[in-house]
Amino acid sequence: PRTHPRMSKAELDHIADGGALVDMDAPTAADADPAEVAKRAAASSGRANLGHLKKLLANRTMLGIFVGQYFINTITWFFLTWFPVYLVQERGFSILEAGFVASLPALCGFAGGVLGGFLSDSLARRGVSLTAARKIPIVVGLLLSTTILICNYVSSSTLVVVIMSLAFFGKGLGALGWAVMADVSPKQIAGLAGGVFNTFGAVAGIVTPLVIGYIIDATGSFDLALTFVSVCAALAVVSYVVIVKDIKRLELEDIEGIDGTEDSAGEPKVPAPRTP
Repeated sequence: PRTHPRMSKAELDHIADGGALVDMDAPTAADADPAEVAKRAAASSGRANLGHLKKLLANRTMLGIFVGQYFINTITWFFLTWFPVYLVQERGFSILEAGFVASLPALCGFAGGVLGGFLSDSLARRGVSLTAARKIPIVVGLLLSTTILICNYVSSSTLVVVIMSLAFFGKGLGALGWAVMADVSPKQIAGLAGGVFNTFGAVAGIVTPLVIGYIIDATGSFDLALTFVSVCAALAVVSYVVIVKDIKRLELEDIEGIDGTEDSAGEPKVPAPRTP
């Protein structure tokens, strides 16, 4: 940004105050150091990116976010693929009715997504820790998503639609993964971290329809399929409560120090002093 011809000083200061790396490509005194130049060249190579990828997956915080995204997307892909089929085959809706009814949970999910972001930011502005401000909507929302299991024990089609809408609303409320990624990703490899995050979500989009299809084919009903979705919502809660600890910015040095020098919380270990 610093070298952009239309960038004013006020804009640059505003960007820098927000924590952005405005000088990543600007020449510095370190450019005269051959060792530093070699290090930067390695950092931009494919092998270095592969190393960062491995270390992102080995970091407890990042892995918890990735796994959480997988399970959250499982809920999404059930609604996108099998929910209309559920309405027709299990609840006796016509195709036209199912098309209309299937839009209701999606609208609730949209509302939940907006509310989740608003609630999280409001908590942070009121002085609540960033960890709590992000995790409260996530946990509350995904616990609401587990209520999809209740549909196995309800005969009223109207009540089923209400429960499904509540479940998808909860999924929207808890879908703060990108906000958390923006909070914790090392700035220098934010793109790589975001790509891995998206990959986990995409894998859920591949696996979920297949798994649910196999479950329905094997059991002849949606009961176990809804149980599967409910369990995935619960596992997403576990990911954010148990695996992801404090939500705070990770530095690249923390990620690079993982190879055998990191504790279970994803923090670099401090070597114990040697005794003579």
